Amino acid sequence: MKKKHRGDLLLAGSILLLAGVLLFLFRPGGQGAWVVVTADGAEIARYPLDEDRTVRLGDDTDYNILQIAGGAAAVVEADCGDHTCVRTGEISREGERIVCLPHRLIIQIEGGDGPVFDASAG
Repeated sequence: MKKKHRGDLLLAGSILLLAGVLLFLFRPGGQGAWVVVTADGAEIARYPLDEDRTVRLGDDTDYNILQIAGGAAAVVEADCGDHTCVRTGEISREGERIVCLPHRLIIQIEGGDGPVFDASAG
């Protein structure tokens, strides 16, 4: 019976270690991460990812509603035709972005902990 017990402890420890590694790899942007908004290629706004807020981007005819909450950013409403920016969902890691082509708007995460994987295809 001792061997079974030792095997069970080894399995449980392995599962806990794997859970810790996955938590480390898939955590949100972290300290120092920014939500950077660009329109027509020029930066128009920069918000800390760790401060909750809702911002209207654009004017009365062309707008996107950006919501930053819980360490993630998302476009929750837009008056563009395709709503791809809304369907993109939340972003929270460096390098992730939301694009609204009709409004020529890009929302991306910069700074923070950086991307976990870096690979190139050859």
